[in-house]
Amino acid sequence: MAKKLVECIPNFSEGRNPEIIQKITQAILSINNIRILDKHSDRDHNRTVITFIGEPKDVQEAAFQAIRMAGKLIDLNQHKGSHPRIGATDVVPFVPISGISINECVELSRNLAERVGRELQIPVYLYEESAVIPDRKNLEKIRKGEYEILKNEIISNPDRIPDFGPSILSSAGATVIGTRYPLIAFNVYLNTNNMVMAKSIAGKIRESSGGLRFVKALGMMVGGLAQVSMNLTNFHETSIFKVMTSINSLAEELGVGIHHSELVGLIPREALIESSIEQLKLMGFDNNQILENQLEDLTLDRKTSDFLFLDALASEKPTPGGGSAAAYSGAMAASLVSMVTRLTIGKKKYVQIEAQMQEILLQSESLRKELIELVREDAEAFEYVMNAFKLPRDNNQLEEIRSKAIDDATLYAAKIPFEVATASLKTLALAEKIASMGNINAISDAGSAGALAITAIKCAAYNIRINLSFLEKNETGIALAIKLEDIEERTKQIAEQLTNTLKERGGI
Repeated sequence: MAKKLVECIPNFSEGRNPEIIQKITQAILSINNIRILDKHSDRDHNRTVITFIGEPKDVQEAAFQAIRMAGKLIDLNQHKGSHPRIGATDVVPFVPISGISINECVELSRNLAERVGRELQIPVYLYEESAVIPDRKNLEKIRKGEYEILKNEIISNPDRIPDFGPSILSSAGATVIGTRYPLIAFNVYLNTNNMVMAKSIAGKIRESSGGLRFVKALGMMVGGLAQVSMNLTNFHETSIFKVMTSINSLAEELGVGIHHSELVGLIPREALIESSIEQLKLMGFDNNQILENQLEDLTLDRKTSDFLFLDALASEKPTPGGGSAAAYSGAMAASLVSMVTRLTIGKKKYVQIEAQMQEILLQSESLRKELIELVREDAEAFEYVMNAFKLPRDNNQLEEIRSKAIDDATLYAAKIPFEVATASLKTLALAEKIASMGNINAISDAGSAGALAITAIKCAAYNIRINLSFLEKNETGIALAIKLEDIEERTKQIAEQLTNTLKERGGI
């Protein structure tokens, strides 16, 4: 029997603050056996789409924790963006991947909706296959008027009473939860800043206006260009190539062309069969955006996954880079600490320190998990910087927005390796402890853990300082540099203690 796998693609109303996005991501990954397949943030939409996969109960819990965290951190009263939304966690779709039926996913989604309404007091509407009210099957109808209109109508209009939760909106807004079949989120950018043209094309191609079947489309401005933003709900019936061809023809009629296109999230391999990346003018496309490539990776053993990271590190791409390598080194250090504690626990010779070893093991495993996640977050931090540099600068106002976005992204790119250094310092301290009292037969492993932690701190420091060099007058950056010096001084002290301990116990 195939393993039951469910894909979840929650959309969060935040695409500009990487620290908020990081906390939501961490909430998802706090649940064991969850794998994030893709994460896409857009400043103009002010929206982030995270795609993750796992077994049903794990996916349901991860989605709940993400909704809870987003509700705490995102205030819809302050939110501005070009994409329609009614909630901090705007929509949570479940998609059956293997070993599970659409009906089982419907039950999963309804159970989550009931819990969100009851425990978080967030109004929830069910949509697509999970809808219990036929008129709510369509997401656009639920979103009508967005948060600002819903805030009043949820109280006064019986047609807008939620399926679960209170009939009143807090700053977290409402959430739409449901089950659907796989769709393709596909955006096409025109080589013009005339949004009227994008809206005209969107109106002609979307199914609800008599256009192409299984196509939902909106026209908006993104990054200084007019964008046709689409969801393709059945690529078997209406292919991505057919959509692209239609948009190209309509654009030519208006005297404009296609600048480029992009995918948001993943795409089934079959959907690309009749098209090439060049034909679709896809910008920034990565083979990891092909769903089947991600699913194949899920079957790889741990050793093979490690080799894939090293292959990526050796490639011509700028990410992953030194910051990710620092986190990886720190994770290896924490892993060795865990190994030595496990080789000590249960041995009669060390029974008196078993409780201490158990506590160290809990700490090292927590640090290992944190550092593994920081491997990915460091690479994403660089992407935020690159995206900020791509923002338009056609006038003083846009230049000011771009400059602030670059500074914010650069500071975030320094904060991630700082977290690596902080976690690695804690790991180094644990390595010194296990070297002094752990299983003598594993003392060289304790020493190796310390050496790897020291390396992680050094590598992280390089990456912190290179980013801070672009933020000379930034007060937060200056404070970060001072804290880094404290970490480096403490590293020297513990490293010296570790060397002495190893000498005393015959480790070197």
